[in-house]
Amino acid sequence: MSDSYNYLDPNYTYTYPNTGILRNLQDILDAEVLLFVESGAVTKRLQELYEKPIFIIGIESLFQIHQYEVI
Repeated sequence: MSDSYNYLDPNYTYTYPNTGILRNLQDILDAEVLLFVESGAVTKRLQELYEKPIFIIGIESLFQIHQYEVI
């Protein structure tokens, strides 16, 4: 496992205490599990965008991408 989830955050503002792992919506504290879950979520979203692309017409289109809610 690489150090891709090892962040320095002395006040634990953005990471879980003593883990170096960024706080996440699933409250996953294991780096390998987090990598697996995030990879699956990214793959799912890429498939959704492939099937129903968002065409960038203006700033509103970009807002649409960022407002996407994970179900």
